[in-house]
Order: sequence, then structure tokens, then C-alpha cells
Amino acid sequence: MTQSPKIKRSLSGIKSTGFPHLGNYLGMIQPAIDLQDDYEAFYFVADLHALTSVRDPKLMLESTHIITSYFLAFGLDVERAAFFRQSDIVDVPTLAWMLSCVTHMGMLERAHSYKAARDEGREKSINHGVFGYPVLMASDILIYDADVVPVGSDQIQHIEMTRDMAVRFNQAFGGEFLKLPEARVRENVATVPGIDGRKMSKSYGNEIQPLLPPKKLRKRIMSIETDSKTMEDPKDPDTCTVFALYSLFADAAELEAMRQNYLGGGYGYGHAKQALFEQMDAHFSPYREEFERLMAAPDHLEAVLARGAERVAPVVSDVMSRVRAATGLPTRR
Repeated sequence: MTQSPKIKRSLSGIKSTGFPHLGNYLGMIQPAIDLQDDYEAFYFVADLHALTSVRDPKLMLESTHIITSYFLAFGLDVERAAFFRQSDIVDVPTLAWMLSCVTHMGMLERAHSYKAARDEGREKSINHGVFGYPVLMASDILIYDADVVPVGSDQIQHIEMTRDMAVRFNQAFGGEFLKLPEARVRENVATVPGIDGRKMSKSYGNEIQPLLPPKKLRKRIMSIETDSKTMEDPKDPDTCTVFALYSLFADAAELEAMRQNYLGGGYGYGHAKQALFEQMDAHFSPYREEFERLMAAPDHLEAVLARGAERVAPVVSDVMSRVRAATGLPTRR
């Protein structure tokens, strides 16, 4: 598939580590799907990245199908966007190695993921995959001649490091072989709180999976931590996790009504949690049904992934021909 000169290419990936949570949906999945209207969209399941922690092959395959089903259920159009498995693009590790040969250790030591693991005292258990994560991520971006990469403000470093590696490669071999991508920062993405009030994250175990069956979804919402105020007490909506989550789904009138209920007293957190459940269940119910249908058709999911890999192959071939020629490596016949 060749790129139209009038359409820029958007690139993004998500690790295959189980069910995406509400933060993943609001912060990455839905914004990425929305871009398919204006960009040539390339999206992939990052199974190679998942190998830094996943050791169960059945879980890896299931996670890949879960994420593929999420994107399809939420509206990814495979006629317009390419959706594929990272490891099906066999040149990605090759380009990652090329980039690693022009990347200094100091840059990788400044990467947020490595610094966080080191600060937590896990330095001796960090594998090379974690340390070299930014190089593989740079390969993911550069191998598709991506123009824009949609990221949150906390992920800008990934794009800066990718651009730096591309510049170093181009300078080392004397040409413009790798395109420098731009970060497309989602400025107004709200931080999605987990059930304990911290930022929603699988590492905290505080996530809410939006496509859970209704009973399980309600049970998870009912476990959201709140303060000890009684039903009769007035409550502060601006410090409440339930209210913050409700604001992501309710319209202005519904949100104002709940705010007044909080401030007026006589309204318990159980009432608020039930209202949140009803909003989320109504919002996600159609997607849940489609997700379950897709998960029951693994052959279809594999066909979607294979088709996506085929669609991006000409772009990958173009890039790899340039970098192989630049480095003196033989081009493929």
C-alpha cells in the first residue's frame, strides 16, 4: 500500500498483556480509531514488547485476540486502517539492531521506564528487553515512515528518543534515510482514576475493564474506594473517584444533577456507584456484544491481522531497502 501525498500516516501500538482497561480505551484506543477518518492509520498489537513480562504463550495469543477484538468492536475499519501483529513484521528487530548501533547507553539510562524500575529497586532484575525498550519502539515507528504518533503528554519522551535515533542514523550514514515523526499530543485527555483513586494502571491492580459482563462490571464499580461520610452527609464531588468517572460518560445535565446530590446530602456513594454502572453499562453494552462475537471467531481475527501485515509490507520494504543500502547490507531478493 503506497501512501497518498495528501494523507499523512498515523502509527500506534498497544501491548498484548491482557484486557485493556478504561484508561486504555479513553486515552489510546478510541482516539486512535478516530484518526482513521483523516490519516492513513497503521495500528499494531505489540507482542514483542509484551515479551519483557509475559511468559505464557496461551496468554500471549489470547491477549492478541482480545486487543484485536477491542479495536474492531469499537469501530476500527479494516478497509481504511491496517491492524496487524508486531512480530509478523520480521524486519522490526533488524531495524532495532541497526538503531541500537548508533544509540548511546546514556540515552537509554534516561528512559522513564528504566528509571522507574531502577528507582523501585528492581535494577538487578531488569532484563535487556526493558532497557532496550525505547530502541524497539523507535523501530516500530520509523519502519513505517510514520508522520504522526498520537501520544499523551507523559509519552513525549518516546518520540523525542525516536527522533534522536533517526537523526543519529542519518548522520552516521550520510543521508535522509529515516523520516522524523512528530508527536501528536492529546492535550485534553483526562487522567482516568482507578478504583483506589490513583491513575488507572494494571501495575496497581486498580483497573476497570469496560467490556466486563454487567454483573462483574457492577461488582468492580461497587469496589471503588470512597471516604467514610454517611449517606446523610454532604460530599465533595471534586475529590471523589466515582464522580470523576461518572463525568467521563454523563452529559452536562446528568453531571450537574449528581453534583447537587453530593452537595445536598441524603445521597450515598452507593447511589452514585449505581448511577456510574448504569451509564457505563449503557455505553459499552453494544460494544461488549460485538467483542464477544469477535472473540468467538479466532480465524477471522487471524485473517484481519494477516491482511494488515500484508498492507504495510510495501512501506516496510521501502524503508528497509533504504537503510540496507545505506549501511551496506544486501537488499532482499
